[in-house]
Amino acid sequence: MKLIDIRIICCLSIILIVVASGCISPPKENKTTSKTGTSAGGNPLSPTTTATPNYVTEVTAVVTASTTGQYKTVPPTPLPGDMYCRIYSTTNTYAYNKTAVVFNLQYPPMYINYTVKPSNITYKDYIDYKITNQAPQEVTIDKYSPVSWFVVTVKSKSDPSKIYIDDGFGETKGYSTYLNRTLKIVNRDNMLIEFSGNNITATASVWVKPEGNFNDTTTFNMTTDCAYFAPNPRDVIIIATPTTTATPTYNPSAG
Repeated sequence: MKLIDIRIICCLSIILIVVASGCISPPKENKTTSKTGTSAGGNPLSPTTTATPNYVTEVTAVVTASTTGQYKTVPPTPLPGDMYCRIYSTTNTYAYNKTAVVFNLQYPPMYINYTVKPSNITYKDYIDYKITNQAPQEVTIDKYSPVSWFVVTVKSKSDPSKIYIDDGFGETKGYSTYLNRTLKIVNRDNMLIEFSGNNITATASVWVKPEGNFNDTTTFNMTTDCAYFAPNPRDVIIIATPTTTATPTYNPSAG
């Protein structure tokens, strides 16, 4: 009987020891352990780094103070391809006469700039002050002569009924009285350009882009023969005429 009791006590002791050992949790990892780790010999390892690609170079930013508190607008630099060169120029005193040239405009636009010096007339007139009962006062009136006029006509050489421009100076002709004008032709055609007038002196110049209209653009002096034009020229703008004349190949006859 005692032997059986001893065996039972031994079994219960073993069970208690096993249960007690299952309740003990394993040691937790120390959070303060260095992330660099150690080598097999116990020496600390160097941390691993990843190189960042260098796409830019840092510089010191310079801030420019504005004295006016406003941004400065810098006008764009004109492109050489936007220059127009003078292919023809004429100065004439007109008395019901006409001059004409032909140019095959392959790459428009074409600009025609002219300056006129009309004749003036001076005469006396009187202003009657009937309301104030003053005596009529004599005044001198100076105006453009009604017979002074200048006309620029641009038409198709092959079909003269196709008129692209018909404009100029002279109220009696139904035109304006601007002394300086720039006309713009945007059509592509073999152009017949006519200048006519009466009792007036006029200087007219024809301008086109060299590239697209001439195979050889070296005949133009870009400094003296060429200039920039506004996309939409105004009548009050005066464009200086170069002192030299370009000598490209074109047909000067009216055909």
